Amino acid sequence: MRHRDPADFIDHFVELVLGHLAREYPNKLDHVINDESQLISPRSLHPIFYGSFDWHSSVHGHWLLIRALRTFPALAQAPAIIPLLDERFTPHNVNVEVQYLAQSRRETFERPYGWGWLLKLAAELRQGVTSPLPGANPQATAAFDRWDRSLAPLTEAFVSRYLAWLPKATYPIRVGTHHNTAFSLALALDFAKAADHASLAQAIEHKARAWYMADANYPAWEPDGSDFLSPGLVEAECMRRILSDTEFLPWLNGFFPKLVDRQPATLFTPAFVSDRTDGHITHLDGLNLSRAWCWRSLAKALPTTDARRAHALESFQTHLDAALPHVTGDYVGEHWLATFAMLAMTE
Repeated sequence: MRHRDPADFIDHFVELVLGHLAREYPNKLDHVINDESQLISPRSLHPIFYGSFDWHSSVHGHWLLIRALRTFPALAQAPAIIPLLDERFTPHNVNVEVQYLAQSRRETFERPYGWGWLLKLAAELRQGVTSPLPGANPQATAAFDRWDRSLAPLTEAFVSRYLAWLPKATYPIRVGTHHNTAFSLALALDFAKAADHASLAQAIEHKARAWYMADANYPAWEPDGSDFLSPGLVEAECMRRILSDTEFLPWLNGFFPKLVDRQPATLFTPAFVSDRTDGHITHLDGLNLSRAWCWRSLAKALPTTDARRAHALESFQTHLDAALPHVTGDYVGEHWLATFAMLAMTE
């Protein structure tokens, strides 16, 4: 298997995001229009997250830039990224984003996918402030602190939404697209831990246990034709974050009882993508990347002598190799796929 070093790709990923972060059109709005006064441009509605085709893709594009600054201190594009994000993360812009959420009938705006990504971005900022890596760029560290403080009202707005929604969310959503609840909880938990937000962490853990703890013998009826998440693997990754080692390994044994035999076989086989100009079919490139992320992460939870660990690492590489050449291409995939490649290669 060919080893892929993220340092060889980071400049490319960053250039991709910088190329579409200010691209307002085409744009796919998640927008409830209450009256004619709200028939305004994406940039007016969302002065921070207006580019990259849709709100959530803009959010995780910003996350990629912040993660690149944090984890690659010698990043060549740092002098361009810092002033760009200083212009985005202003108190005025954050207030407009917060006020958008406060309007009638917008309680479910971007729930739960965009919620999770906004808190994942906030987690990255908080880690940059509280846990700078060796050799950290001091200008970037100072910027993380500025942006963390500026973004705080929007971060808290989404924390409040989670705390209001989770107690009444009776059932999980197990699809392989934006409504998947396990993926959202996994990302939000990263913020709860980074910010030491006990009430959010407790709400997430309680709901994950209620939704998923009794699951067993995952049937693996996947992929669907527009999946970019594996419902089974992302649930396992969510539970890996929730449970202690002594709880997680028995849970995994019951959820994937034949993993040592590389079963379910579909989870070890990269999805075939027939048309990368089709916005839904190209989701399958994202599926391969998000599976790679899950397999790599799950491997870390398995003992080095466990045969499943080798299977997971091999599948990580197989899925990454299948998707990485296709991060660039048509804009329908190019506006977001680098984010999932970044997850797969650096988490």
